[in-house]
Amino acid sequence: MTIRDLINWERPFNIPISRSNDLLPSFASLQEDMNRLFERFYRGSEVYLTNWDKATTIPAVNIAENGNSFRIEAELPGMPPESIDVSVSGNMLTIKGEKKEEKEEKDENYIRRESSYGSVYRQIILPEAANGEKADASFKNGVLTVTVPKKAEAVQQSKKLQIKKAA
Repeated sequence: MTIRDLINWERPFNIPISRSNDLLPSFASLQEDMNRLFERFYRGSEVYLTNWDKATTIPAVNIAENGNSFRIEAELPGMPPESIDVSVSGNMLTIKGEKKEEKEEKDENYIRRESSYGSVYRQIILPEAANGEKADASFKNGVLTVTVPKKAEAVQQSKKLQIKKAA
């Protein structure tokens, strides 16, 4: 027995064959899918459009919420705190920073000079409950921590209910 004997070469009559020369609906569907892809890419809390000529990166962040505040931690290794700019405008938190480093070694037979440059930029949309005017920032061991307290009306107070006996 050969492989050819295992294949059913006769088409059943109940399976329709459709042939269409109209490719426009396929291209329209493809364009809609691409539009949705780009909308998702450019929407959200991160700004992906940067100046590609510079070495701008988006720092990794951790965002946490507790009962009274939001805490944002951004990893900025090797960046001095004086070169970091943190600002809040409305409900938008912006983190910017630059790192410039130059090293030079001289010896009798050689001179070695190295320089590096890098910048970071990230924008995060704060929730409605955040009070950006009272935000606070600190920097330790290459990690920037921004604490944004919640608005007074957003902090949920728990109330203990007294249980009454049913009559």
